[in-house]
Amino acid sequence: MSDYDYIIVGAGLFGSVFAHEAAAHGKRCLVLERRSHIGGNCYTKRINDIEVHWYGAHIFHTSNERVWQYMSRFCHFNNYVNSPIANYHGELYNLPFNMNTFTKLWPDVITPEQAKSRIEQQRGAYAHIENPANLYEQGLKLVGEDIFLKLVKGYSEKQWGRKAEDIPAFVLRRLPLRFTFNNNYFNDPFQGIPQEGYTAMIEKMLEGVEVRLNTDFLADRNHWFSMADRIVFTGPIDAYFDFGLGRLEYRSLRFDHKLLEGVDNWQGNAVVNYTDAETPYTRVIEHKHFVFGSQPDTVVSYEYPEEWNPSSEPYYPINNDRNDSLFQKYLQLASQQENVSFCGRLGEYKYYDMDKVVAQALDHPWLTI
Repeated sequence: MSDYDYIIVGAGLFGSVFAHEAAAHGKRCLVLERRSHIGGNCYTKRINDIEVHWYGAHIFHTSNERVWQYMSRFCHFNNYVNSPIANYHGELYNLPFNMNTFTKLWPDVITPEQAKSRIEQQRGAYAHIENPANLYEQGLKLVGEDIFLKLVKGYSEKQWGRKAEDIPAFVLRRLPLRFTFNNNYFNDPFQGIPQEGYTAMIEKMLEGVEVRLNTDFLADRNHWFSMADRIVFTGPIDAYFDFGLGRLEYRSLRFDHKLLEGVDNWQGNAVVNYTDAETPYTRVIEHKHFVFGSQPDTVVSYEYPEEWNPSSEPYYPINNDRNDSLFQKYLQLASQQENVSFCGRLGEYKYYDMDKVVAQALDHPWLTI
């Protein structure tokens, strides 16, 4: 008999939800985490009584009431509403694109019909582009010059590390336009931030579950296989197969966290996007505003997109033809692993919002065995 029913590789959101549910069903679980902390990329670190989103802003939002109720078992969600600000060379605009944005861009525009007319007028100049060849053409065709050049182009170029003319058109499939004065970025009815931070939430999920940090499953996989009936693997699928077919590609991020002592309010908003190409970072996050903090100090984080390399953290899968084709080949290998399940953002090489990760973990077929 094995020591464990399940070894879960990764103490992020998927692994933690799965481990909690499996343990609740009487299964013997061991969670292995390569990093020195639990929580994956939604890990929060407390600095001067401020919960810092260490790997970038994480706002929990969902239309799935079941997921919302489930997550509420482990934390108290506040009523934070994501309403980011765009800074273009010192000009401030509301996001997502809505009537507040349009009336600031065009002072003579007051009504929704006027805004629609102005956008259609600008789009019309590019109606001749039937099949956009790149993100530059796609953006102009979708929203016209003013919105694209001020609020999309520079941000996208920094995000992808190349000029808009060199970014595939499919990256920008749509640009939502909202003709109301509503700055709520998400349309989901449930939204908020865990008042005590995501790390405290994950700790509650993993109560009673054995967790080993600073442990690389792949460095001694034969040992771990000998100890468990099944493996839930939430790491990169190509790493599991020793990159035998080639490496899947990602975009990465770097964060510069700054504690500003004696400053109680640095930018007045949790998230400010810098949409010009010249500013090297894409966003500045002021963490205390996620929970309406009143601390005398503040912590701000500058977010820099970077080219991914094997020594950096993989954040965003690059789902182009080359990588999607390679992933399908790895998926064929994965289907031959009878007692291994590849899960989550890295295991499935797909970007997921947090609520989708939770729903997938709750519905994993192994939980009914």
